[in-house]
Amino acid sequence: MPGARVLSVNRGSEADLLVGGRPARSAIDKRPAASPVEVGPLGLVGDTVADKVNHGGLEQAVYAYGREDLDWWTEQLMRELPNGMFGENLTTAGIDVSAAQIGEIWRAGTVVLQVTSARIPCSTFKAWMGEEPHWVKRFAAAGRPGAYLRVLTPGAVAAGDDLEVLSRPDVAVTVAESMRAYYGDHELLRRLLDVPGRGAKWDAIAADVLSRA
Repeated sequence: MPGARVLSVNRGSEADLLVGGRPARSAIDKRPAASPVEVGPLGLVGDTVADKVNHGGLEQAVYAYGREDLDWWTEQLMRELPNGMFGENLTTAGIDVSAAQIGEIWRAGTVVLQVTSARIPCSTFKAWMGEEPHWVKRFAAAGRPGAYLRVLTPGAVAAGDDLEVLSRPDVAVTVAESMRAYYGDHELLRRLLDVPGRGAKWDAIAADVLSRA
């Protein structure tokens, strides 16, 4: 998309966080890097994943969120949301991240990435947002989940780098639609199973959701 770019590259270190009133560890606190960051198969060098069961890995190596969506939430929540506030590694501008297609391929800097899934809000995200009431439900309902990506070609990325969409799959399911599939839209979920490049977890999710149909 012409004009699309990386606004900020964000990394975080593991730290204490109360989740559901219990002590936990999280690296959701991401801060902008001042210089280019190397990106490997498991994500940004110098970034940390505390909960390796539910976060990170090859399928969720990088998380991207649009500055436009952060600005929308700024108005909704009436509080400033700096780049990295939602735990995203890439804060983007000029591209509708939640309208990207599952399986879509991007180039950011010298890194080639593939969209695998939507971000599904969790208890850690809720705890990080503090006093925001019903945060998980509100985030899900807004349809602005941001995108998880796998790394197809390692490289480096920096603030200001162009973000280019290289290709899209023939079967179209957007990131926002994939969130609806996760929450039980059977038609979208079945279509998603035909999308090349989808995250591997979708097969298990589909088996579970469709078995309850």
